[in-house]
Amino acid sequence: MFYRGKFGDGGDGRDMGAKRQRLGEPGSSFYGTSPGSSYMYNPTPYAYAGQPPPFPVVKLRGLPFDCTEADVAEFLHGLDIVDVLFVHKNNKFSGEAFCVLGYPLQVDFALSRNRQNMGRRYVEVFRSKRQEYYKAIANEVSDARGGSPRRNVPRAKSYDEGKDSAEHTGVLRLRGLPFSAGKDDIMDFFKDFVLSESSIHFTMNSEGRPTGEGFVEFASAEDSKAAMAKDRMTLGSRYIELFPSSHEELDEAVSRGR
Repeated sequence: MFYRGKFGDGGDGRDMGAKRQRLGEPGSSFYGTSPGSSYMYNPTPYAYAGQPPPFPVVKLRGLPFDCTEADVAEFLHGLDIVDVLFVHKNNKFSGEAFCVLGYPLQVDFALSRNRQNMGRRYVEVFRSKRQEYYKAIANEVSDARGGSPRRNVPRAKSYDEGKDSAEHTGVLRLRGLPFSAGKDDIMDFFKDFVLSESSIHFTMNSEGRPTGEGFVEFASAEDSKAAMAKDRMTLGSRYIELFPSSHEELDEAVSRGR
């Protein structure tokens, strides 16, 4: 993981860095290339001579409560988004998020978006630190695994009963995927089932960017029903929601992305 090498990870974050899976090398992005190959976007190894470069993370505050990772990517359009971590408090989205960027000097570009609007809300952008980001990851992981009383609030019965009574066709829809997730991550998430790469589909928006949702085709309806046991389990620091789906819904979502 690039946290330890390129960005000089210290003792606080060694373990938590591994919680964010497949973040990729700095500069790799699921949103296309940077606006240019200038020094500001692709600094040379000599830019931080004698010391490790700072960890490139910013904190966003005031996000709409229906905000998605795609909205954050659009708000920071042109920057290399490596990871987005939404912060929850009392089992609800707090309106805050951490965003890891591809290069340290992109932080200044992100800060220039401070108090610009996302929809009707203006969003504040702050410089953050590696330790603050890792602490937020630890809290999200703990909450998702039931390690915090804040997660002990049960879902409404109708929510779970709706999933339980839904007809299974062998297809599940996944929601809450990290933008950086690859097909091998999904295969590992469902490691108790036989899957091929061709049975895993990520949905894209009109610009070809991942939406955080995907579909998995299982060998049978019995397998997809059994796989629902993974509902709300974690992939990295994110808990993944699963929904019974259909081949029709899968085909429609994939065609929209095209």
